[in-house]
Amino acid sequence: MTRRNFLVGAAAAGLSGCVTADGSGTAGGDARILFGACRGPKDTALLKSVGYDFWEWGVGAAFDPTKDDAWWSCQRDFIRAQPLPLRSCNGFLPGKFRLTGPAADFEPALRYAETALRRADEVGVKALVFGSGGARNVPGDMLARDAKDRPDTERGRDQYRDFCAALCRRVADLKTVSIVVEPLRPKESNIVNYVWQGLQICEEVDSPRLNQLADIFHMMMGRESADSIRLAGARLRHCHIASYETRSFPGSDPATVGRLRPYFDALKAIGYAGGVSCECGWEEKEDLAKNLETALTTMKGLV
Repeated sequence: MTRRNFLVGAAAAGLSGCVTADGSGTAGGDARILFGACRGPKDTALLKSVGYDFWEWGVGAAFDPTKDDAWWSCQRDFIRAQPLPLRSCNGFLPGKFRLTGPAADFEPALRYAETALRRADEVGVKALVFGSGGARNVPGDMLARDAKDRPDTERGRDQYRDFCAALCRRVADLKTVSIVVEPLRPKESNIVNYVWQGLQICEEVDSPRLNQLADIFHMMMGRESADSIRLAGARLRHCHIASYETRSFPGSDPATVGRLRPYFDALKAIGYAGGVSCECGWEEKEDLAKNLETALTTMKGLV
């Protein structure tokens, strides 16, 4: 399906809506966009002092599904003791798992992902970011039927969708956490490069456990219009952000801040009140605290 056909069909179906601060429905009252940063636990106190609302960590570091329940019991207490809530986690599946191609093997990845999701749900995490380009990229040994030199990305995309559907069935009983599909620019992934493509998968799977992420950096670099955010509506549950081209923190180059405005205007238009998390470089050897403050001030200035 082309982008145009999907947009027309989605508009006809009324695919729109607003999300609350917990990512669950229509915004109202004092709901607002929440700002976070991808940093480790050593920086949570600093993030809180600067004024951030949450932090984002890696799935492997936070929940390590390869470790037993005794480890998790201690880790759960550690996460709950942090001065800021852990609202989201990235790096969902390691590249050792194969979700596409002739050697695709869902079961090991499903066990790993289910454990991560159940642990995330226990500590109130709202979103596990499913980019995982290494696991989902379609390998060269599954060639398109109409070409001898091109991976069959259509079949690979369907395999990725089928994995998402199987995982959602396993965790249908969870209440808080969402898997959010992360589009990655073509330089980093050969399937699901745009928000509208992720929305197609969400619509086909049709589970409350599967929703959408908008990575504003990838959108800018892929020349994807902010209209995709408007289209996502209530399906949009998390956002990543970094500066255009440099992938540094928002505000690191004042000349590029204007490129962010259409995307924030779109977030405001849908009443978005979920998380916007800085996934970027921080030039931290210079002054991490100052750069964290610059990023937060820049983002708040766009709301």
